Amino acid sequence: MLRLPIALVALFLATPAPAQTADNPEMAKLFAEDQAVRKNVKPEQYKDMAFVRRMIADDAARRARTRTLLDTGKLTTAEDYYAAAFVFQHGGKPEDYLLAHTLALAAAARGRKDASWIAAATLDRYLQSIGQKQIYGTQFGRKGDAPMSQEPYDRTLIPDALRTALGVPVQAEQDKRLADMQAK
Repeated sequence: MLRLPIALVALFLATPAPAQTADNPEMAKLFAEDQAVRKNVKPEQYKDMAFVRRMIADDAARRARTRTLLDTGKLTTAEDYYAAAFVFQHGGKPEDYLLAHTLALAAAARGRKDASWIAAATLDRYLQSIGQKQIYGTQFGRKGDAPMSQEPYDRTLIPDALRTALGVPVQAEQDKRLADMQAK
């Protein structure tokens, strides 16, 4: 009678533990491609419509593939979710930004400490895309020939202490960055 429990314990101990889930290499590649397009881009390149159309098409393809990876359970780690958040942050619809925000939260929940910045940025972008004011101040842009701006922006809701806790520049740093952008 005692042999059966001992045999079960021995079998349990002899069974290898499941391997740690590894980061998805395809997602890492999609993220690297997403970032490479934006690295060292000069503002005048955004006036080149062929460049912009190619970037938008490539972004859409990366989002489609990332969505497939997500829907099939192939994204599971903090790194996967972090990378996917950036890919969806470069979407064009409120749903893209809201999914990016959720992915950033998942990355933070899985231990990626710097995911708090992308969580703030995705929420700001989502809010602006639905006609609301951003709350962290992560989004800069211009409409037509207007000067660079962060508007619409509710500067009163989030204190700088919370921005700092989330890895978002405080308002004084944002103001300096905006002034630098407007001077160019």
